Amino acid sequence: MAGQSPCIFCKIVAHRFPATIVYEDSDHLAFFPREHLNPGHLLLIPKHHIDYLFDMSAHSYLALWATVAKLAPGLQSVTSAKRVGVAVEGFAVPHVHVHMVPLYAREELNPARAKPISPGDAEGLARGLREAFGA
Repeated sequence: MAGQSPCIFCKIVAHRFPATIVYEDSDHLAFFPREHLNPGHLLLIPKHHIDYLFDMSAHSYLALWATVAKLAPGLQSVTSAKRVGVAVEGFAVPHVHVHMVPLYAREELNPARAKPISPGDAEGLARGLREAFGA
């Protein structure tokens, strides 16, 4: 990224752009996107900038999915979701990110359903998730 300004996710990792962070370890960060498909929708990213999921090293790829698996039970519990859905597309922000979405019925992963969450709702949900994640 020499000569370019960091991507928005890199700015979040550096704490130079606001985000409601609900989980952080040495390699990953989970936070709320600006718009949620359902309350509790998370983005999990590697802290190290990489554009495309399949350009990740095998170790980093496995660590990312292990973190998804670690967070899913807490997300499901806090939101009372029937399942936690995941999606990876990477076009909106060129930095690997996994959408983790609490699901209650079919067709809920449609991005056209996304909408902002109120600051109060976000903070209450974030508090419960941080507790569930041990963060």
